[in-house]
Amino acid sequence: MLPVLAIIAFAAALRGRLACAALALAASASVAIAQTPQVLDIPTRPGVTNRLLVLAPAKPRAVALLYAGGHGGLQISPEGAIGWGEGNFVVRTRQLFAEQSLAAVVVDAPSDRQQPPHLNRFRQTAEHAQDAAAIIAEMRKRYGLPVWLVGTSRGTQSVAAIAIALADSPNAPDGLVLTSSILTDPAGRPLPAMPLDRLRLPTLVVHHEQDGCAHCRYADLPQLTDKLQMPRKHVLGFTGGSSVGDPCEPRAYHGFNGLEQQVVPAIARWMLGG
Repeated sequence: MLPVLAIIAFAAALRGRLACAALALAASASVAIAQTPQVLDIPTRPGVTNRLLVLAPAKPRAVALLYAGGHGGLQISPEGAIGWGEGNFVVRTRQLFAEQSLAAVVVDAPSDRQQPPHLNRFRQTAEHAQDAAAIIAEMRKRYGLPVWLVGTSRGTQSVAAIAIALADSPNAPDGLVLTSSILTDPAGRPLPAMPLDRLRLPTLVVHHEQDGCAHCRYADLPQLTDKLQMPRKHVLGFTGGSSVGDPCEPRAYHGFNGLEQQVVPAIARWMLGG
């Protein structure tokens, strides 16, 4: 028969475990509620709106505007379903971004670019920058927080061009994250060909050292980083994970496949000054 003191200690420990489990469950429920996706249609140009899918924790510390690669026409439904590009790195990790104290905002193509070629041949236009300026202004109004542009693959052409176009604007972004950057592009202007030396905003470059995409070779990365003249800049290189299919697609090393739990928290820590 167990001594009385042992029984009392066991009961106290059990109560403690149950209380911890209840608190963890409540915290999990709170996070889930705080991060319920919200769909917003933001007016950006006369007769044009830009649809956003927003996942925001209860107390975000910054806003991350997430620009997908490829043609960028995500076709977000009014209910928040992704019609194209669900596997894209910044799209599939949107919940993980939100779990890092960031308001994660997935940016679709604007209403006048909902048909092919979507954002192709549009990413470096004045209209694209005008759309972004309106989105940045709206996010600042809603959250009163720094707004960062986070692009992946072709999305890096968007965010870099936007940052350059808005460099002297009150709606300029507060920071820039370039993941799997386009370093060569015979069909357009890659990042190293842009006037990046004009930028002074904090900039983080994130790249997989085994990226097999011909436009994004890690060996070509100095062509980009040598042009970055801002006071606060950093390069994060990653290895490992898995590569499946086309080396330029998001389930290859190009999209940090299998490394999401390392890459996104590292991005967030740098953004938030950690």
